[in-house]
Amino acid sequence: MSVADRCSTDPSELSHGWPRDIAALDPPAKWFAAYTTPRHEKVVARHLQSRHIESFLPLYSSVRRWKNGCRVAVEQPLFPSYLFVHIPRREAVRVLQIPGVVSLVSVGREPAALPNSEIESLRSSLPLRHFEPHPYLVVGEKVRITAGSLEGLVGVLVRRKNDCRVVLTLELIMQSVAVEIGIDEIEPLKQ
Repeated sequence: MSVADRCSTDPSELSHGWPRDIAALDPPAKWFAAYTTPRHEKVVARHLQSRHIESFLPLYSSVRRWKNGCRVAVEQPLFPSYLFVHIPRREAVRVLQIPGVVSLVSVGREPAALPNSEIESLRSSLPLRHFEPHPYLVVGEKVRITAGSLEGLVGVLVRRKNDCRVVLTLELIMQSVAVEIGIDEIEPLKQ
């Protein structure tokens, strides 16, 4: 195909002004976990927002007591030292240039993408349920959530007093979160 032929491409074959074969090279955005300097998650999230990079910093509320005895509700990161960015792989350098970002969680030398469904489930469920950090677990009884916005996710069943909790784990970053859930909303995972 000559240069003249390429310049006279039918407009229906164009995608955003580029021929479809060139536009197809633009990979879709995926969710990646960014590892940050400790206690810099909120600052990094503000930097990402100012640079128009989509990010997700899950927060939970906890009550802290100051030295003067006052109790204050404080929002803290659900996954300490981590936040999530939604970018095409080729834009990883833009994220790594932000002050406070140490690295993107990788497998080998390549940043590892998180399953889109896990992040979207967290984003939609955080306002609806009580979440709090939980130690990373390796063993325990695995259950599948059968109802609600977390339906289909697999976690480990634990009990705290009279409440049922399911510990959901993001394997890639070795972090877990506990969510209160009704016993009728879970089923044992069939092995």
